[in-house]
Amino acid sequence: MRVATWNVNSIRTRAARVADWLVREDIDVLGMQEIKCKPEQFPTQVFEDAGYEIVAHGLNQWNGVAFASRLPMTDVETSFRGQPGFLKGHEGPDLPKEARALGVTVEGVRLWSLYVPNGRTIDDPHYVYKLDWLAALRDEATAWLASHPGMPLALMGDFNIAPTDADMGDPSFVPGHSTHISQPERDMFASFETVGFRDVVRPFVPTGFTFWDYKQLRFPRNEGMRIDFILGSQAFADLVTDAAIHRDERKGDAPSDHVPVVAELDLEHEDDDRPMIF
Repeated sequence: MRVATWNVNSIRTRAARVADWLVREDIDVLGMQEIKCKPEQFPTQVFEDAGYEIVAHGLNQWNGVAFASRLPMTDVETSFRGQPGFLKGHEGPDLPKEARALGVTVEGVRLWSLYVPNGRTIDDPHYVYKLDWLAALRDEATAWLASHPGMPLALMGDFNIAPTDADMGDPSFVPGHSTHISQPERDMFASFETVGFRDVVRPFVPTGFTFWDYKQLRFPRNEGMRIDFILGSQAFADLVTDAAIHRDERKGDAPSDHVPVVAELDLEHEDDDRPMIF
């Protein structure tokens, strides 16, 4: 099974391009971020014509996550327990949840499409929200693993963090002043490994970025960053036989500023006695 994640930066703008890529690259399941539309606005027909079912979660023209799959999807969830909300200028426990998380189960594998808050600036309330959001995700993912230690589980998406200096090539990001590279963000990202998740792509792709800003010729200069990930539980990582970053999707007409990240799973030897979940 070939699974992928891609921040498409407005699916209505890039539906034909994304669907063409799915077919061309023989992708079974794609988690998308920043779809920027409500489910009823999603260009579903383009994907159905290509053989894919759509599950989407979007509330307005911002954020939004979705899955396209040619295999059955079950156990759909549009948030995770403890997921914090955000509303500019407001505080409190009852803030509205943004459309940033979507979970599905495919062939016994649990997949989450995640669009982590950007953080904006280090002194912005959105930065605190970002760290709180990640902490809640980590804690809930830890609980999932504790309840189902043999679960193949992947947290896929745009994490808006470059976890090491090797993952940051954009000179406009300044240590000590910029988000994405601050120590609290990097520590938070590292904490997912501490609780049992692995970056399943880097062992197969030792270098390379997944995002290049549209401005300042960032892509021709290769001044990008690696902020899109597939983090897998040990049971998921054990299934991964190959991975790739599809850099060429940043080329051509009207590309997203992100590119797809792909992992190939070998499900032929999975344990048929593994308990079903969700």
